[in-house]
Amino acid sequence: MPAAPLSRNAEEFLSWLEVERGRSPRTLSSYRRDLGAYQAYLGDGPTGVSMDQATSSDVAAYVASLRQTHSASSVARALSTMRGFHRFLVEEDLVPTDPTADLPGIGIADLLPKALSEEETSRLLGAVVGTGPAVLRDRALLEVLYATGARVSEVVGLNLGNLAEALEATDVPLIRLFGKGSKERVVPLGRLARDALAQWLSGQGRPLLVPARWRFRDDAEALFLNVRGGRLTRVGAFGVVKKYANRAGLADRVSPHVLRHSCATHMLAHGADIRVVQELLGHASIATTQRYTKVSSDHLRRAYESAHPRAGTK
Repeated sequence: MPAAPLSRNAEEFLSWLEVERGRSPRTLSSYRRDLGAYQAYLGDGPTGVSMDQATSSDVAAYVASLRQTHSASSVARALSTMRGFHRFLVEEDLVPTDPTADLPGIGIADLLPKALSEEETSRLLGAVVGTGPAVLRDRALLEVLYATGARVSEVVGLNLGNLAEALEATDVPLIRLFGKGSKERVVPLGRLARDALAQWLSGQGRPLLVPARWRFRDDAEALFLNVRGGRLTRVGAFGVVKKYANRAGLADRVSPHVLRHSCATHMLAHGADIRVVQELLGHASIATTQRYTKVSSDHLRRAYESAHPRAGTK
């Protein structure tokens, strides 16, 4: 059965997210699915209410039903969508109260991917061996993901113009990334990542994958290409990471987001200020950075024992 059309206010909310907040089509699609499921549950339930009329009891019951069939991360995303929608209704003076205001959040911190150790990260990056344009691309991709802590969508969205100044820089190079909501930020690019990119852009790398005719005009500016000469996609980048994770014996532990998490965790472990890491990752809130960059208990213990005068160590 095709999904019922969303309510007018729900469509207004999605339009606001697109126009005012700059949300991507993929994000909007997720919001639409969440709202559609929420609307269907309320309409088919015993009270048969609309989303605009939902009470805190209705929302709590829906969340409880999701917990029975969905993962914590999926429930948390659905709740986030509902919170955003109901806040929108209140701010637009369409309803007097927000039924999600006092609803407890979903604890998903423990489900976040565990960062690789520095030795494991070196093993993963060292698994890219050989020559040829695909190998040079893969090495550059992994080095950039780890060096910048960027989201995979940000990296595959890079164009050659975002990188030109970085490769010519004599000091620490900087590249431009475009994150959520089309927000632009400039991040440093480490020496090893810059060297890997220079090899990828040399005559033995990217030029060999350039097709006789571009399928899409935008592909001509793409930094990373697939073997068919098109822009490398998120799925393609995920496959590259998994390929070398298998080689390094880390098959079930590595994804592009694990490299992002590892970058931030390793920087904190080496003394980086959390505000610097927040800027690097492009987080709007410092709370998000704290959630994604938990300092390991071992590092916390070592720091305490070395710094506290009454830690009890000899």
